[in-house]
Amino acid sequence: MIKRLLIAIVLLALVGGGVVGFNMFRDKAIQDFFANMPVPTATVSAVAAEKSSWTPNVEAIGTVSAIQGVDLTVETAGVITEVNFKANQEVKEGDVLLRLDDAVQRADLEAARTQADLDQQTRQRAQELQQRGVGSNVTLESAQAAAQSSAAQVQKLEAVLAQKQLRAPFDGVVGIPRVDVGQYLSPGNPVVTLQNIKTMRADFTVPEQRLNQMRIGQPVVVTLDGQEGTFKGEITGIDPKIDPASRLVSIRANIDNPDNVLTPGQFARIRVQLPSEDGIIILPQTAVVTSLYGDYVYVVRPMEPKKAEENKEQKEEQGDAVAEAGQPQTPPATQQASQVFVQLGRRNGTEVEIKSGLKVGDQVITAGQNRLSNGTPVAIDNTIDPSKANAPTQVSQQ
Repeated sequence: MIKRLLIAIVLLALVGGGVVGFNMFRDKAIQDFFANMPVPTATVSAVAAEKSSWTPNVEAIGTVSAIQGVDLTVETAGVITEVNFKANQEVKEGDVLLRLDDAVQRADLEAARTQADLDQQTRQRAQELQQRGVGSNVTLESAQAAAQSSAAQVQKLEAVLAQKQLRAPFDGVVGIPRVDVGQYLSPGNPVVTLQNIKTMRADFTVPEQRLNQMRIGQPVVVTLDGQEGTFKGEITGIDPKIDPASRLVSIRANIDNPDNVLTPGQFARIRVQLPSEDGIIILPQTAVVTSLYGDYVYVVRPMEPKKAEENKEQKEEQGDAVAEAGQPQTPPATQQASQVFVQLGRRNGTEVEIKSGLKVGDQVITAGQNRLSNGTPVAIDNTIDPSKANAPTQVSQQ
């Protein structure tokens, strides 16, 4: 009985030792495999960090409107007899756009002019009689007063008659007519909109912290959503008061509109251009990675000689297998990615200012960072950067 128990214990020990030994061998083999497995070379795009001229901008959003724009209406009531414009017609200052029925006013004016002529003749006769000594001063003064009164009445009726006409107050383009011939029109009812769109203006706001950077005559660039191209202009007005509720200050800029592309009421993005600065390191914003520990970039650095030699040996070991598979062989990488923390400054569109962390000449990776870590072998190919899609292919292993 004891003999069988000893045999069972020995067999159990042998089986347990075999299992433990196999697990230790397996773990050691896996460790050796991953230790000797070459790290694949990551293809990235890079740009050299250089000091250049920097034109900072203040970005804002605003609304485009015509430099002159009104909704026209009449000053007096009446029935429309003429509509002398069509939609989108260009008109000149003083053009008659609409007439109301003015038959009564014309008749009153004609009667007033007849009376004014009569009173003027009476004044002349009274003046001649007074000069010959047969007329009194009282008669002359009464005639002069009557002549002046009738002349004033003519001017009044001419003004009343003019109110029966709607004239363009300035050059511009009229919109869609909102009235028809025969319609009774009252003061205040809109007739048509008139907009001078040769030059537009953009109204926008900036934070009060930016107020000291705003100047009359400062250049601005306007862009529209869904539309290519930019429109240039300059600041023409700065509100001297800051809104205490929003802490924003209102700014107005005149914008050139040579092809009448801008339309009153459009939403616009405005960039106020500040004075240029020299000696600033600028990078694409795609080069910067933000983390809980701060902002950093990957810089291309030469590999350590020992690591470069190991990488070369691993490539040589894989060379035969790659050749047998019919795949092209790539030379061993001699560069690696190195993580560098940086301090960011101002942003301008797709660019960002680097205050510290980089030196002039550093090759900064701008695309492919999601596959990188410290020490990852890299090869530079600037065609993988979407912003350089049309650039010539540049593959570098040096």
